[in-house]
Amino acid sequence: MFDTLSDRLSATFKNLRGKGRLSEADIDATAREIRIALLEADVALPVVRAFIANVKERARGVEVSQALNPAQQVVKIVNEELVAILGGETRRLRFAKTAPTVIMLAGLQGAGKTTLAGKLGLWLKGQGHSPLLVACDLQRPNAVNQLSVVAERAGVAVYAPEPGNGVGDPVQVAKDSIEFAKAKVHDIVIVDTAGRLGIDQELMRQAADIRDAVSPDEILFVVDAMIGQDAVNTAEAFRDGVGFDGVVLSKLDGDARGGAALSIAHVTGKQIMFASNGEKLEDFDAFHPDRMASRILDMGDLLTLIEQAEKTFSQEEAAKMASKLQSSKGGKDFTLDDFLAQMEQVRKMGSISKLLGMLPGMGQIKDQINNIDERDIDRTAAIIKSMTPKERAEPTIINGSRRARIAKGSGVEVSAVKSLVERFFEARKMMSKMAQGGGMPGMPGMPGMGGGPGRQKKQVKQAKGKRKSGNPMKRKAEEAAAAERREQAAAQGGAFGLPAQEDKNFELPDEFKKFM
Repeated sequence: MFDTLSDRLSATFKNLRGKGRLSEADIDATAREIRIALLEADVALPVVRAFIANVKERARGVEVSQALNPAQQVVKIVNEELVAILGGETRRLRFAKTAPTVIMLAGLQGAGKTTLAGKLGLWLKGQGHSPLLVACDLQRPNAVNQLSVVAERAGVAVYAPEPGNGVGDPVQVAKDSIEFAKAKVHDIVIVDTAGRLGIDQELMRQAADIRDAVSPDEILFVVDAMIGQDAVNTAEAFRDGVGFDGVVLSKLDGDARGGAALSIAHVTGKQIMFASNGEKLEDFDAFHPDRMASRILDMGDLLTLIEQAEKTFSQEEAAKMASKLQSSKGGKDFTLDDFLAQMEQVRKMGSISKLLGMLPGMGQIKDQINNIDERDIDRTAAIIKSMTPKERAEPTIINGSRRARIAKGSGVEVSAVKSLVERFFEARKMMSKMAQGGGMPGMPGMPGMGGGPGRQKKQVKQAKGKRKSGNPMKRKAEEAAAAERREQAAAQGGAFGLPAQEDKNFELPDEFKKFM
């Protein structure tokens, strides 16, 4: 969503590199480019003005003028200001002292409230809670049925006593759901309310009535990140009409300019708490302003990547794989079965393109990342599964006839099977070397990049002195000649051609004394 903004900002900072000192003209030009980038990204004008004013003020201050690298300091300032307009610190959910905690979702029709209720339910279930989804959108056709399907997919309970489609009282349903949650021991109630195509009095009145009936601990305003500047107007209307405690951004995986999302926290004074960035129920997480700012500035988001890996990968499995790679056999215990298991674990983390996009500097090869064919992993898995258990354990036995059989079984060319086996051997060799402390091969002498602690340093040969002859008569003649040369040198002067000074009271001239 923020690709255009990210590209413009990266180009702006590239122009600053290599400058040892920033002039007023450099700061003004940089501010102008950042302003254009933000306006093109559809960020609200008041937010742009405040942002640029803060950046210019800080760029003219001591932190840049006395910095060793002014360009990096400006990037740091822009990063900190981006974090500030995105809400500053990460905002967590407030839970009720006595269960159940009531969370009410509000927003326009089409913003994605019903799907988001399921995503939030699944996310809370993963945190160890027992959520209950409540169907209070009784106007939109099939809204109740949609919530039931989403709840079933998420594996959470749903309370839907009314059929919907215009039948039933949403306020009464919301009120009854609290008693139902207490009876069934659900510690969180998520109330899905009705929306409208636009702001109207009926929508506001119904939302306010539900709010008064259940006294929610959190009211979350769900906003479609792709609707542009109208998102800010809608957020202000809901804030004044119903009130809300936090914002949830949906459809962050879209290709709209997305600047309105950057504006909401600053304009409404309410922080963004969650973000939905995909169609799957798992594509949902807490919103971290600092991580989002890092992504926009192409600094990556390694913390989120690590968190996803920790959720997906088993510590026990990881330790088992590491021990295989560190074995004395040079990693030969690591088989194609293990390779397949690792691939499937990575696949569970999500799209390969998204995972690579979280690494720093990946914006420079964005086109290549976007062109990655996700089906390559499926093809690789099909090739490995077409092998016999013995072939997976000992890939060295795979000859021409076996390759032909495997290719036929997996529906690929014979060359694809050969290529996979060769790449597996290379990958195993590299991983084994890294696991044993050798670092990345091909980069000797750099810690962690090859030539690590496990590798002995190359000994520098000592220069040999002049050899002495083994003949006693010849050696005696050489020593006498050397003694004669030393006497001549002493008679001619000191080491630097100066007369030898025997006077112990010798003093340096005055012009040299000041340097001593």
